[in-house]
Amino acid sequence: MKSTCITLGMLLGTVAWADDSVGQLPRTTPPDHPAPDYPQKFGAGIIIGDPTGASLKLWLNDRLAVDGAVGWSSFDHSDLALHSDLLWHSFTLLPTPPAGQLPVYFGIGGQARLRDEHFDDEFGLRLPVGVSYLFDHAPVDIFVEVAPIIEMTPEIRGGLTAAIGVRYWF
Repeated sequence: MKSTCITLGMLLGTVAWADDSVGQLPRTTPPDHPAPDYPQKFGAGIIIGDPTGASLKLWLNDRLAVDGAVGWSSFDHSDLALHSDLLWHSFTLLPTPPAGQLPVYFGIGGQARLRDEHFDDEFGLRLPVGVSYLFDHAPVDIFVEVAPIIEMTPEIRGGLTAAIGVRYWF
């Protein structure tokens, strides 16, 4: 029960970073990098990799977002994997495609792997790096990311996760 409360606190805690500009998709990108024409602030979809399950994202302002995922981990004896990240987006690191946008993002967050009764739950720090493609005329994005992990419990060790996904924007 204690690990479940810690995990929920970790996932929900990053939303506290929100300010008055919550809900805006990127709108202050340079003139040659226009924002997508859909105003939705919340996206939900699927993620495949580590974890495989549901993916959520909420834009806090034109460059900052909170994302998270819940699903199954490919890690041994993991019943449930959760993560949540605070992400900073750059719309100018990669060339802009003819349609849509291609922001690169960097972030910091937490990860939990809740394991069966024979193994200790694991909690750690994530440092995700990814790229997403925001379509111009459809409320959909696709993304790919890798995240170095520093596991803090039950022992300190490193790792790496990777995933791809798609989200629909509401």
